[in-house]
Amino acid sequence: MKPFLCLVACTALLSGACQRPTTNETGKSAAEESRNRPIAGILGAKPSQAVSAPQAAAGPRVTGGNAPVRRVLDPPFKSTEVARFNQPWAMVFLPDGRLLVTEKQGRLRLIDVASGAIGEISGVPAVAYGGQGGFGDVVLHPQFASNRLVYLSYAEQGSGGMRGAAVARAALNLEPGSNNGSLSGLQVIWRQVPKVGGENHYSHRIAFDRNGKLFISSGERQQFAPAQDMQSNLGKIVRLNADGSIPTDNPFHSQGGVAAQVWTLGHRNVLGLAFDAQGRLWEHEMGPMGGDELNLIERGSNYGWPIVSNGDNYDGSVIPDHPTRPEFNAPEAWWTPVIAPAGFIIYSGDLFPFFRGNGFIGGLASQALIRIEFNGVQGHEARRYPMGQRIREVEQGPDGAIWLLEDGSSARLLKLTPNYG
Repeated sequence: MKPFLCLVACTALLSGACQRPTTNETGKSAAEESRNRPIAGILGAKPSQAVSAPQAAAGPRVTGGNAPVRRVLDPPFKSTEVARFNQPWAMVFLPDGRLLVTEKQGRLRLIDVASGAIGEISGVPAVAYGGQGGFGDVVLHPQFASNRLVYLSYAEQGSGGMRGAAVARAALNLEPGSNNGSLSGLQVIWRQVPKVGGENHYSHRIAFDRNGKLFISSGERQQFAPAQDMQSNLGKIVRLNADGSIPTDNPFHSQGGVAAQVWTLGHRNVLGLAFDAQGRLWEHEMGPMGGDELNLIERGSNYGWPIVSNGDNYDGSVIPDHPTRPEFNAPEAWWTPVIAPAGFIIYSGDLFPFFRGNGFIGGLASQALIRIEFNGVQGHEARRYPMGQRIREVEQGPDGAIWLLEDGSSARLLKLTPNYG
């Protein structure tokens, strides 16, 4: 069981982001989401560990060979708008430098980020659009250069108004000389079981590990109890082979059925998956009224939802906090008031050498980019950069730039590059 890491109160280091009256994924204000506890802000960091504002403003010094020392300004990046999209949700770069972007209503767009020209990929699956549902994640197969396979997640309509997340894969066929193309051989390789009513908490983030195994976050669809029910894959992180088959070394494989898919359980709404340089999987998930979490994912572990949480229910009823049930895996860091996290990378590029190994989380309610520092199997919020808009997605570009997608209609695609003095 991991050590429970408490939070200190919001400080000036956060540039006032915790007090911003913004809304989260469900449209609740940050104040409504919070229990107004005297905690949160610098995640997992003791007061002695926090960087003072003058230190942060000074920034790191960067050199390159015989080049003169350059001072990184505060903020450490400058932002350039590249394009706009209608309700974008996820993005991934192709080997040629172009960018695939999903839009929730069911469109897969392809943009040449150098020219700003945008086309469309046809042949996408039908999506159940509404609430938090619609088109979701997009990732490339680890051998995309040879097999052209892309993986897509989306909300799928069932019978009687029931819905659930699904993941499909298909070959991407690009038209020469344009930003258009099509998908062929679409195959659904995973579905949430069972489909339920409602339009929220699909999660359906996708990530491949270094061994080519496929990890999918499956939200509990605001149904609470299924997160602890091994007859359902809701409220779980599942692990599959790239073709959708189930690895025999999964922790619950011997139980058969959907339990065989499960890697971890006890999750609420996981909207970020990222592997660090050591191959460890990290995730973040939305808490209820308070208690957004950053977790290190450990094989076969139970993270406690809905039995424990560092937030409470929206009706005001109290949920026991993690320290009361040490048998459950406690978060490495947590937020009250919430940040409403969405999108997640662990930076590995060269353009921001001083950020290598740091995590970056998009904030919806917090309208910010949240930087995470890791220390082995621990993590804490190091800095919060106000962006003035809800941030839906974060991606690392081929040259090491950090790319953001805002949330909503006419959402900007932003490229972040170093801000040197």
